[in-house]
Amino acid sequence: ETNTLPFHPFEMQQGDILRMEKEHQVLKEQLKEAQEKYEQLQSRSSEEIGALELLLKKSVEETEVSKNELDWLHQDLEIKVKKWQQEKKEDQENLKALRNTVKKHTDTNDRYSKTIDEKEKQYKVCLNTYLETSNKFANEKGKLEELVRKSQDDCQGCVTRAVKAEISVLKNWKETEVCKLSGAAANAETNLKVLKSMSSSASAAPKLKSQIDSWEIFISNVKKQLEKVEAEYEEKIQMVKNGVQNCLTKLETVELSSP
Repeated sequence: ETNTLPFHPFEMQQGDILRMEKEHQVLKEQLKEAQEKYEQLQSRSSEEIGALELLLKKSVEETEVSKNELDWLHQDLEIKVKKWQQEKKEDQENLKALRNTVKKHTDTNDRYSKTIDEKEKQYKVCLNTYLETSNKFANEKGKLEELVRKSQDDCQGCVTRAVKAEISVLKNWKETEVCKLSGAAANAETNLKVLKSMSSSASAAPKLKSQIDSWEIFISNVKKQLEKVEAEYEEKIQMVKNGVQNCLTKLETVELSSP
């Protein structure tokens, strides 16, 4: 069927009602969004108002504390001002006393200045005399230093020669003792070989055993004595090289009697 009803008075044009419904729907959605935003803003505003109230309370408390501190500072300032005025009065009195002291010192300084001028004149005279004497002594000092250097060189040469001589003497003594002990050891070893060759027979072996033992002990003692002599003379030679004095003494050796 076809709608034949006229648009008026419901619609000025065909589709106005439908358009108005769509606009109404859009407005409802906008209203819903606005309500949600309003609720969000109201919640946020409540939180901010609470925070601001806390800040206000804290500010009021801090203001009260600051007021108390300000009162205390005013009292402290008054005390310090009184103390400063007292110190100022004392400083003025001290300044007056210092001015009197400065005047006394100035007068004394004038007297000392005159005395210093006189002393400077005397100093110049003494300085000229000192310079002349100093130049004279400097020349003599240079000559003496040259003599000292020459004497030191001569002394060092003498010391070097003395060290070489002491080392040579110690070496000669060492070689003499070593030669004597080496000869005794060689002779003893020769005798020992003869005894050992003679003891090869069964009949002579028991008789010669004590003599062979005696010669072996003698050879051992000689070798020990030889090592001791060499070590002690080498120690003395090293001490002389290191600059130790009074080392030129001959070692006392024990005379070993052969069996």
